[in-house]
Amino acid sequence: MTPPTTAGPTLIGSVRRAMRLLAAVAEDPSRSTAKHLARRTDIPIGTTYHLLRTLTHDGYLHRDGGRYLISAATARLGGAVPEQTDARDLQAWLDSLRDQTGAAIYYARYDEGEVKLVGQSSGPGIPAVEEWADFRRTAHAHAIGQCLLSQLDPEARRDHLARHPAEQLTPYTVPDADALLHKLSRLRRGHAVQEREEYAPGTVCAAVPLSAGAVPATLALSLPMARAHLLDPLSHHLRHQLETAFTSHALGVRL
Repeated sequence: MTPPTTAGPTLIGSVRRAMRLLAAVAEDPSRSTAKHLARRTDIPIGTTYHLLRTLTHDGYLHRDGGRYLISAATARLGGAVPEQTDARDLQAWLDSLRDQTGAAIYYARYDEGEVKLVGQSSGPGIPAVEEWADFRRTAHAHAIGQCLLSQLDPEARRDHLARHPAEQLTPYTVPDADALLHKLSRLRRGHAVQEREEYAPGTVCAAVPLSAGAVPATLALSLPMARAHLLDPLSHHLRHQLETAFTSHALGVRL
C-alpha cells in the first residue's frame, strides 16, 4: 500500500519547526517559555507545546521551571558546552539574588546599539514585568534602558533616541528625549536608576550599572507598587552584591 503523500512534507515541516524552537532556546535561554517561543517562532502554541514535550522527552531539551533549556547532549552537538555552562552560572546567580531580595531580577547589556535582556529570574509570587512593549524600543521608559543609556556618551544617546524616539507609555513616562536626557544628567555615577510606573502601571524598578568591559550592562530588579518602599534598600543591596561578586571574583560567568 502506498503511504499517503502528505506524510513526507508533514514530517519535514515538524523537523523544521523543532529546529526553529531549538535555535530560539539557544539564542535566548532567559525567556524560553513555551508562550514566548511560540511568539518568537510563529508556531501555534498547541504545536509548540507538543514539540517541546517531544524534544524534552528525547533529551534535546530539559525543563527548568517554566523555561526550556538546551540539554548538555544537544550543546555538545554544536560545541556549545562552555557557553551553556556560563549561562547556567549566570542563571544560578540571578536566582540567588531573586531569593535574597524577593524581587524579579534582570541582567541586560547594550549590544550593537540595542538593549538586550540576557537573563532574568522570577518565580511564584515574584513575577517578572511583562514585555508588553518591546524593551528595545522603549529604553527611555524602563530602568534597565535608562541605566544602559546613562552609560553611553552623549552622541550615542542621541543616536539611540533618534532611532527609538521617546513615547508616552503611561502617565508617568518621561514625555520626551529632553526630559530623559535631563534625568540621566542628574544621575550619580555608579548609583541605581529608578523608575516608578514609567513602563508598566503598578510596577517600580531599579537598575544598577555594571562594568563589563567596553559593553554597558546592568543588573536590575522590579517590584509591585505595594512594595515600592523597598526600592531604595534593595537597590543598595543589589549594588553591594555586585561589588562583592567582582571584588571576590565569585561571579564565574562571562559578563
